[in-house]
Amino acid sequence: MIAALPMYDHPGVRQSTDALWWAVRDRLQRAGISAPFSLSRSDDLFAQWRNPDLLLGQVCGLPFRTEFHRRVTLLGAIDYGLPDTPPGYYHSLFVVRRDDDRNRVEDFRGARLAFNEAVSHSGWATAAAAPVRFRLLPETGSHRESSRALNDGNADIAAIDAISWRLICAHTSLARALKVIGRSAATPGQALITAFPEHAPALRTAIAEGIADLAPGDRSALGIRGFVRIAPQAYLSVPNPPSPEAYSAQHVGSKSLLQG
Repeated sequence: MIAALPMYDHPGVRQSTDALWWAVRDRLQRAGISAPFSLSRSDDLFAQWRNPDLLLGQVCGLPFRTEFHRRVTLLGAIDYGLPDTPPGYYHSLFVVRRDDDRNRVEDFRGARLAFNEAVSHSGWATAAAAPVRFRLLPETGSHRESSRALNDGNADIAAIDAISWRLICAHTSLARALKVIGRSAATPGQALITAFPEHAPALRTAIAEGIADLAPGDRSALGIRGFVRIAPQAYLSVPNPPSPEAYSAQHVGSKSLLQG
């Protein structure tokens, strides 16, 4: 079996991510489940999510609803305690350079968009649903690199996962020259999944208890409050975005995920 928690595995909190897994692992082992000693870390997330030996994984909502809801069992999501956001949900922030005079997303029509990857809800789907169309740049590969593109003047705007933004602010200097001008509506957070449905009850219990018993310093570093069960339909009801190619080629509908 393998376990992975890749979505917010920033180098600045990696030790706390490991501590969370160890707390979960110990409870699983006491329940008679042969949980791996350490987390697997791989750049090929799709291979990880498709692995039939995946005891515990964490997947973005967009690939979960387009592919993985048919392959895996949904456990729920971690509550990261975001303001004005339901437990277990998250949102994106629209970020621009601090010295840009524009302060509304609507003012960035035709601006250069940095986005992490086309399979990201927070970075791509949110931006594609904005009330204005952007000019797309090549994928950056991560929210951190999208922030860097803004910081370096190579992009004008980006939609950044609010939890990733919190880590960027805490562990890099990239946010100093940037500002937030808007946010998206809340959607279900990064899905915790397993390829072993028979272990789902034990996993949910171990995750909830592991978070509750985590050392306060680790819980604070990760920004986590608890574990929340979320129904698959909550993920599946979120609209899918067009591909970047289709977005560039045709008008995007007016329905927006942008919050008030």
